[in-house]
Amino acid sequence: MTREEAAGLVEYLSRQAEAGYTILTWNGTGFDFDVLAEESGLLETCHMLARNHVDLMFHAFCQLGHGVGLDAAARGMAVAGKTKGMSGELAPVLWAEGRREEVLRYVAQDVKTTMDVALKCESCGELRWVSRSGMRRSMPLPEGWLAVSEALELPLPDTSWMTDPWPRERFTGWMG
Repeated sequence: MTREEAAGLVEYLSRQAEAGYTILTWNGTGFDFDVLAEESGLLETCHMLARNHVDLMFHAFCQLGHGVGLDAAARGMAVAGKTKGMSGELAPVLWAEGRREEVLRYVAQDVKTTMDVALKCESCGELRWVSRSGMRRSMPLPEGWLAVSEALELPLPDTSWMTDPWPRERFTGWMG
């Protein structure tokens, strides 16, 4: 994506947000908007978009003190998950090899999974996921999903049981 194309995407997202649409991501705060800010050169606009959008993973992180994977949430919510055999690390490699259709299918499935998880959580009032150990876990959503700025207002959770807990700045540090 060229700088102009990235800027066009930022402008499109800004128009959609101004029109009242909710931008929804899974870790968009810590990855997508950071990359988009760098690639577009529209840092302040990306800060605003990031602060005002709904990032499901970041909301969970702020409430729980740890992240939840999209595929784990998909399993917990009984919706179709991520594309098998693909990952965020593999996507750039395949793109560079010219295997763009595979990458686009992977990205499209991630978008669909994120929306399906969000809607199902909204209807049942909680996020459910399957932990790495196979345990079923849940997190109540009494107010529904929060925008990033609202999630940042949540009290810091107890992470004393963790060896190396992540600070929120791991996701928001690029915002200054």
